[in-house]
Amino acid sequence: MPQIRVLIVDDDPLVRTALSHFVSRDPEIDVIGEAETGLEAIAFVEKDRPDVVMMDVQMPEMNGIEATGRIAERWPDVRILAVTTLDGSDTVLPMLSAGASGYMLKDSSADSILAAVREVHSGASSLSPSIASLLIKHVRDEAPTGARADELEALTERETEVLECLSQGMSNAEIARALIVSEGTVKAHLGRIMSKWHVRDRVQILVTAAQAGLVSFH
Repeated sequence: MPQIRVLIVDDDPLVRTALSHFVSRDPEIDVIGEAETGLEAIAFVEKDRPDVVMMDVQMPEMNGIEATGRIAERWPDVRILAVTTLDGSDTVLPMLSAGASGYMLKDSSADSILAAVREVHSGASSLSPSIASLLIKHVRDEAPTGARADELEALTERETEVLECLSQGMSNAEIARALIVSEGTVKAHLGRIMSKWHVRDRVQILVTAAQAGLVSFH
């Protein structure tokens, strides 16, 4: 089975060690390196091209937002997952805009972070529950000019249930458990929502739904 090659970027060596320890327990994940600044991360990506970069935000020399933007621009196939303690809109939104495919808080469970690594690697997006709520609130408060609900193609009852789970920051595996279906079925529902609304990923599903007033934050 092909492994997911991961680079861990954090200026705290203890955090790097902890993340490496529990991420490496997954037989599908291979931690191929560590970096403590954004500049080191860029140099590593240029040389070894990991599949997923687990990126902290606040670091010396070059922060995670700038590093994410440079990596996303030069190597769009490298997926970036923010893993940080910062949960404000002044860091979440710039990280996602820079090209991060997911945003997880360091106090998330090991299983949630592992699921996020797998999801961003598969081409999906992954957000901690509180980050999903913050994104929804920001979009509804600051960007109310998107499509209205009656302008979007209607979702089925099951697709609506999947959307509600997504708005709570659930991973595909968590949605599957909540709805008692397979992960493949969840992916199929998400794919149909993306197709109906002409969006590219889970984050854009949330943005579109929030603009249309179809999801709420808690």
